[in-house]
Amino acid sequence: MTARAGRTGHTDFCARDHRCNLNEHRSAEIVVDLPGHARAVLVRVRASDGREHAEIRVRVVLADVDPAARRQLGTLLADLRDLVTHAAAIRRPRPGRTAA
Repeated sequence: MTARAGRTGHTDFCARDHRCNLNEHRSAEIVVDLPGHARAVLVRVRASDGREHAEIRVRVVLADVDPAARRQLGTLLADLRDLVTHAAAIRRPRPGRTAA
């Protein structure tokens, strides 16, 4: 399946509804829900300049006491940095080469 815009201007992944605005095309939300603990929402976006992005919102329940909440935040930030760095390092294969 291709992500290119068709005759309607929508991409294959586009939700084709009110989420498309401001010259963007947005997919339906992909939700990971851990009731009482965390929730993450991922949306694929093609911006008005043609570049594609992943938009991720994460909500994590923090501990009631500050030292534990700070540790959670530190872990979340470190893991998020690793995740974003790893995802950003993936590149498209060059012509004549296959993806790893």
